[in-house]
Amino acid sequence: MKTTVFIDGEVGTTGLQINERLASREDITLIHLEEGARKDLAARKVALNDADVAILCLPDDAARESVSLIDGDTLVIDASTAHRAVEGWTYGFPEYEKGHRDIMRASSRISNPGCYAITAVAMLHPLVTGGLIPSDYPVTINAVSGYSGGGKSLIETFENPAENNHTDATLYAYALTLQHKHMPEITRWGGLARPPVFMPTVANYYKGMLVQLPLALWHLPGAPGAADLHAALADHYFDERFVTVVPLEERGSTLNPEALNGTNELRLHVIHNDATGQAVIAGVVDNLGKGASGQAIQTLNLLIGADEGEGL
Repeated sequence: MKTTVFIDGEVGTTGLQINERLASREDITLIHLEEGARKDLAARKVALNDADVAILCLPDDAARESVSLIDGDTLVIDASTAHRAVEGWTYGFPEYEKGHRDIMRASSRISNPGCYAITAVAMLHPLVTGGLIPSDYPVTINAVSGYSGGGKSLIETFENPAENNHTDATLYAYALTLQHKHMPEITRWGGLARPPVFMPTVANYYKGMLVQLPLALWHLPGAPGAADLHAALADHYFDERFVTVVPLEERGSTLNPEALNGTNELRLHVIHNDATGQAVIAGVVDNLGKGASGQAIQTLNLLIGADEGEGL
């Protein structure tokens, strides 16, 4: 039996990617609205309630509106920021911890993780719950993303700099108020008592993300070594298909944020200097893959009983 899916916001960056991946699947029937009906409240309400699963690829307020229009049994996967740290919503990261897939299967409201956040949470959660990083540790996170992470407006800015009064900079930092929209999500699902200091950067390439968590090991309780951090991460993600931990001895000279583009993978590295007692946990991900549309499809597959890698 086919699953009926409505992508509310299918013309946005994430929606387009999801639509492309689902369009050829024989187990999925997509509900499409004509251009003039996409902002029609009555038409969207019918589509949302006719669907078995609704995937919301909308701004936060529009996503909340869509949820309010559902009065039936439609399952919701929300790719906006609106519900990622809200009670009653399940975090859509199947690899989060043992048993989390069962929690997701039992839920009708799932928040799809943010790209920076899923990478940061993947690093923090096993180390905090394992006692290697205290929940009140002063965490700092640095990250760089391709400009597609900013959606249509930022894509347009980078790809048409002259028309958008843009200086065609190679790289720039943003969220200079230190209040990026992923902060509540990282704090809650990373297990932190206080928000981290998070400094994101956008670079002049389309997609691909590198997130870094620097740690002074000598300052952590018990002064764990890099091998302890690596063991905790490797054990947590043992036998996972889409989240892998690079062997500690595999140390390259560079990390490429575009290395996993076109995949649904998230790869973790433990970079370390044993002599100085320092380490950096680094995560690489495609911000449109595991960081957005890929994860939404993995979650959809989980909910409908398909192989998690179907269409990925």
